[in-house]
Amino acid sequence: MIILGIESTAHTFGIAILDEKGKVYCNIKDTYTTEKGGIIPLEAAKHHERLKYEMLEEALKVSELELKNIDLISVSQGPGLAPCLLQGMHFAKEISKKTNKEIVGVNHCIAHLEIGKLKTKAKDPVLLYCSGANTQIIAYAAGKYRIFGETLDMGIGNFIDSFARHVGLGFPGGPKIAELARKASEKDFVELPYSIKGMDVSFSGILTNLRQKFDSGKYKLESLSYSLQETAFPMLIEAAERAMAHLRKKELLLGGGVACNTRLQEMAKIMCKERGAKDFCPEAQFLVDNAAMIAWQGFLQKKDAVKPHTEEFSKLDIKPYQRTDDVEVTWK
Repeated sequence: MIILGIESTAHTFGIAILDEKGKVYCNIKDTYTTEKGGIIPLEAAKHHERLKYEMLEEALKVSELELKNIDLISVSQGPGLAPCLLQGMHFAKEISKKTNKEIVGVNHCIAHLEIGKLKTKAKDPVLLYCSGANTQIIAYAAGKYRIFGETLDMGIGNFIDSFARHVGLGFPGGPKIAELARKASEKDFVELPYSIKGMDVSFSGILTNLRQKFDSGKYKLESLSYSLQETAFPMLIEAAERAMAHLRKKELLLGGGVACNTRLQEMAKIMCKERGAKDFCPEAQFLVDNAAMIAWQGFLQKKDAVKPHTEEFSKLDIKPYQRTDDVEVTWK
């Protein structure tokens, strides 16, 4: 089976083609960026609309396939920004009409977990999912991928991007903050609020504190970037460790674009080593928003012998606010 995946939940538009064994023929993407300010949903949607045909053509060329070779179309259904999700959904339906192939809509968050399992061979992990809009600690229990901890206000990526935007670094800000943090060391650490409640975390208070410190002119941006990471990342690792202890699981899987940060990866390794657990982290192209994970999740749902997760064409729609634990997991 050849599966075409389409990702369009936020700033990234991606198209991937893979087969039922998980072989990736192509996994291309293009990301909406700005020099100043953050993501503007309508502008990001226009970015997706402008590039979709060109990217489909490139994906087929790289894969040495034609549309007639596609057996299934998988599209990100939610959660995400409605204008961006609509671009992907409309494009998937357009291709479906042209090829007479079935579409399956998938949950973006679960797709992160499943592609991570595929690429790392993790069996039953706790997923530390840290991206722009989402920060969740997810694990399988009693028929669903359940959220055992999450942000109470904003996602870790949006938090970092908001601070980067405040200091004039543009979007996305994560890589720029990470680069600045590498120029500082422990002696440059500035105390920030450490906000964790059980397995839930909060970033708005830290953001306000960082803005105030930067605006005061008393602190170097390198020091604040370093302190941001050395405060926010341990919160994530602590919450993930509590989930692992609560569930008695011995595997930690990283997912989401923020997981590309090498300092966060290092902290995860240290925690797992101390617990006698295994840590898993797929390569960067499968951490960031990508269409390969959407294609793979679509295949898993389509092959589900218990309950194929497909909907009638006319009823298939976006689900911008769909939560991870809204999805019944019968393919596992």
